[in-house]
Amino acid sequence: MPRKPKTPCKDGQIVQYTTIKARLYPNEAQTQLFENTFGCCRWIWNHMLADQQRFYLETDKHFIPTPAKYKKEAPFLTEVDNQALIQEHNKLSQAFRVFFKSPEHFGYPNFKKKKTDRDSFTACNHVFESGPTIYTTKDGIRMTKAGIVKAKFPQRPRNGWKLRRVTVEKTKTGKYFAYILYECVVKERSAVTPAPETTLGLKYSMTHFYVADNGELADAPNWLRQSQEKLAKLQRRLNRMEPGSKNYAEAVQKYRLLHEHIANQRRDFIHKESSRIANGWDAVCVRPDALDEMARKLPNGNPLDSGFGMFRECLRYKLARQGKALIMVDRYAPTSRACSACGLILDDAVHYKKRFWTCPKCGTVHSREANAAKNIKAQGLAQYFSLQEREAA
Repeated sequence: MPRKPKTPCKDGQIVQYTTIKARLYPNEAQTQLFENTFGCCRWIWNHMLADQQRFYLETDKHFIPTPAKYKKEAPFLTEVDNQALIQEHNKLSQAFRVFFKSPEHFGYPNFKKKKTDRDSFTACNHVFESGPTIYTTKDGIRMTKAGIVKAKFPQRPRNGWKLRRVTVEKTKTGKYFAYILYECVVKERSAVTPAPETTLGLKYSMTHFYVADNGELADAPNWLRQSQEKLAKLQRRLNRMEPGSKNYAEAVQKYRLLHEHIANQRRDFIHKESSRIANGWDAVCVRPDALDEMARKLPNGNPLDSGFGMFRECLRYKLARQGKALIMVDRYAPTSRACSACGLILDDAVHYKKRFWTCPKCGTVHSREANAAKNIKAQGLAQYFSLQEREAA
């Protein structure tokens, strides 16, 4: 799972955070407790947000009440882990902090709805003389109020890892998962200086997953299109059914399971491909394309379905763990209309449906996407060394 940013430590060591995802198998009482906690977290978020808005209108000042304020009027809040309610206060405070800091990038916090917002809660681990409030066992995880919940772990924490918090989430298909955050101290890796021969340039492709500057293509399975017939069949079946019936609920569950399967396939491919690249190259240059804007321009495909945004993030943290760099090139740089051989920049961009074009100056025949990947690599290296020179000056 993605690592959180590393924190400086002493003697060339850094604090690193790692998340392990575990499948939970709660019993009936634990399931009810989880459902109650989801509802209480949603309730406390909405009431804190409403009171914040009312207080701001009356005083022109920002203030968010703590969960303790609501326990008298809502005694059911005491039935769930207080840590989950405190974390909702922290999340709302953080949402306002990023909104006030950069309102053009982060929207105003919204009220949560049961039907649309995901069911989840977070609890921090506290260590007392009697022991920690959260810990894992051979086949489960112990949590406040819930006791030991049966769990299946894909991997175990290494020696020295400290459990910091756990987030419990319920998927649309009714499965429960725990995201367990661990803290560990590791030796800081020395920064790897990239060279042209050990640097890879990647260009997001509308026909392939990506095209590399060396001509390598990555053809990720188009999971949604492969499952199009099944999805269409299920959709037609849903359209003929009466909402609320037993058959309708079963068909909706099958539809959700299929999408979940596709998401798991996508995640598996992305992690394997990003690990292969991070282990094989010293630096990777990419362009931070706005995939949502590209999606609106494509009549027959959606780049968001490919998971390329997740792929970039996986590359970032996997390279960083090895002291390597993911270099983000200016997204407005003319990488697609510049000749990588002679440097000529065309007046107009090469249409995305045109696979090859010939440079009018040097006569080089280019693959449109491979040429763009070469330019991304060249500009990325230029940016990297320019920054190094400025920092050294």
